[in-house]
Amino acid sequence: MTIHIRPATPDDAALILRLVRELADYEREPDAVVATEAMLVRALFADRSAEAVIAELDGAGVGFALFFHNFSTWEGRRGLYLEDLYVTPAARGAGVGKALLRHLAGIAIDRDCARFEWAVLDWNTPAIDFYRAMGAQAMDEWTVQRVSGAALAQLAGRG
Repeated sequence: MTIHIRPATPDDAALILRLVRELADYEREPDAVVATEAMLVRALFADRSAEAVIAELDGAGVGFALFFHNFSTWEGRRGLYLEDLYVTPAARGAGVGKALLRHLAGIAIDRDCARFEWAVLDWNTPAIDFYRAMGAQAMDEWTVQRVSGAALAQLAGRG
């Protein structure tokens, strides 16, 4: 089996959206996806808010990783933040996830990033075990904070 990682193109929007929906199902949030193909095309290729790579196994799209840059004031350099990584169930165990992470680590090094980070749900033991095997360390002293929807509007004084 041959694994190939390549940059996403606008023609991949339908594939990315399908994989995002599969990921949402896996993460127990099947109705949470509001993104559309047009939104992905705009964000990834017009606004360049984020980037994505596609994983192909024997020529078929079986996974993706979507990432963007953040910045560390302490390091004085940008970092690479992995928003989503997903591999279809049928392709798991073939090395696709490892290939995606290695590809992104290479991008981080090539772009002089200080770090490569991502979040994982605390109940997702298979993913946590996989990430540990790849050398990732938990940042247990940090918790993610989020403001969205009506709370975001209220915080901005607009709600």
